[in-house]
Amino acid sequence: MIGFKTTEKHYDFIVVGGGLTGLCAALAAARHGAKTALVQDRPVLGGNASSEIRMHVCGATANMEKPELAEGGILHELMLANKRVNHNFNFSVWDAVLFQAAKEEPNLTVYLNTAMHGATCENGTVTAIECYQTTTERRLLLSASLFADCTGNGTLSAFVGAEYRTGSEAQAEFGEPHAPQAANNYRMGNTLLFKAADTGHPVPFIPPVDALHFTEEQLKLRKHTAKVPEDMVKGLTEAEIRTLYDGYCQDYGYWWIELPGEGEDIIDEYEDIRDQLVRAVYGVWDHIKNGGDHGADNFELVWVGMLPGVRESRRIECDYMLNEADVMSNRRFDDAVAYGGWHVDNHIPGGLFAYDQPASEVFPFEGSYDIPYRSYCAKGFTNLYVGGRCMGASKLAMASSRVMGTCAIGGQAIGTAAALCVKHGCGLREVDITELQQTLLRDDCYLPNRSNADEADLARRATVTASSESAAYPAAAVVSGVSRRVDGVSHQWRSDALSEAGEWLSLSLGTQAAVRTVQLTFDSDFDTEKKITLSSRRQRQQKDGVPAELVKEATVQLLHGGTVVAERRMVDNYQRLCRVVFDGVLCDTVRITVHATNGVPEARIFEVRVYE
Repeated sequence: MIGFKTTEKHYDFIVVGGGLTGLCAALAAARHGAKTALVQDRPVLGGNASSEIRMHVCGATANMEKPELAEGGILHELMLANKRVNHNFNFSVWDAVLFQAAKEEPNLTVYLNTAMHGATCENGTVTAIECYQTTTERRLLLSASLFADCTGNGTLSAFVGAEYRTGSEAQAEFGEPHAPQAANNYRMGNTLLFKAADTGHPVPFIPPVDALHFTEEQLKLRKHTAKVPEDMVKGLTEAEIRTLYDGYCQDYGYWWIELPGEGEDIIDEYEDIRDQLVRAVYGVWDHIKNGGDHGADNFELVWVGMLPGVRESRRIECDYMLNEADVMSNRRFDDAVAYGGWHVDNHIPGGLFAYDQPASEVFPFEGSYDIPYRSYCAKGFTNLYVGGRCMGASKLAMASSRVMGTCAIGGQAIGTAAALCVKHGCGLREVDITELQQTLLRDDCYLPNRSNADEADLARRATVTASSESAAYPAAAVVSGVSRRVDGVSHQWRSDALSEAGEWLSLSLGTQAAVRTVQLTFDSDFDTEKKITLSSRRQRQQKDGVPAELVKEATVQLLHGGTVVAERRMVDNYQRLCRVVFDGVLCDTVRITVHATNGVPEARIFEVRVYE
């Protein structure tokens, strides 16, 4: 037998799965000094958010019902980078944004088109994974001190014998209000998405496959109209038409074209489910085009996916299993490292074929809940993290925590924790939770009810003055310890109108210090969506380009005894979190002068941190 070319490599941390969870985990670890590998079995990064599947990122804001809960950190950084270059919601450009972010990290090695097909484990310690890279015909043997299973299916965990769950728990296990009386194996299904566009002229449609056939009666509980009929908009104002269109028109989707399979294991059935979904998507479109007046005469399909997105399969047993009672009660945990706010969104058994039921049971709640560190630590393993939809959660908790925004910030928490393990030479259960939480906050990962308590931050003890202040937006807000609006309180400095000379903010440190980093958190308008999306409805909710609120040009100066001793100029900024680096310059004052924004007429800064 002829063997494959074989490459062996060792890393501090290996992340398996290159969706947003895995990407954020890998980037976080690499940026904090861990030699990291990211193994992805697809040619692109992003998972369900990639060009292969094209689902937009939902999160704790619940489609902007709770804008104060917008995710920050690496996910927000990627979204802002995309807004700068991608004005027409092109998923290929989004792929490139993710690719660039991964490739520019010196501590990160990315293995694309690389399928993990085996793993070794000794006494609860994962030692290595075996992979095959299809493009190079290369066998890869990759070992590490720490691993993260961000595969979605919990594949690495299953390979090494971790306990896992499928289906729903009985109500008695966690006291979940919406759980069934008896446990079952019902699961949410897989979905293929599509996009349609108005060509301005009639377009016929003949299904290219053996499509399924649907009646209006079968689809009566599922929105499936491409355009609002003309007779419905007569006499309405433009604003009323827009509101009607947003609630009625469905030219992208449909998330409810989902199938869970019929056997015991949805993973085993993936290929069969895909085949059925292809027939279903074209069947639904055939009904829209040829099965009555759906306002779709001029519409044609411009894209149909062939890689189904997965909602649910395995959930790995972790040290703590998050449950619906935690979610609905806004539970807080001492070891919180992420949070969620998406409603409990539990799709019905049977999916598309459950014609007599709404496609999903939705249980909303106010506010947010914490996700504890323990829910990312695989039970019984010394060095295995689990992130994304397969993290430690009950079925109903997962129905909220599975959305990609929540998964992504959990990934960043995992990667940051792994880097701390490497830094301190400790096991994953010996991580200092306070240090982890403060590191996440420093990296703009919001944690509800927690604020900056970093003793190394010199700005916390500084006296702050400014060239001007707007009412309710004082200069001192930049050292309040909170870097966003919370419960209606802005925690932001705003100047008066931006003068020709610029508006300045000065921090008197009260002592001399050899400053190396000045960290600035700007306003990126959390009240407006920024996600990549094919939905015309979600596109219309957004603003084009870089948020106008962001500072575009600024100067950071270090002063000693009133004299400028060092200076850095920032131009063409498009990010919320910015770090300005010096060479350890001795100073007693830091001054930030804002010269220009990306549109608003005043300077806005949420937080300033200063580090030696």
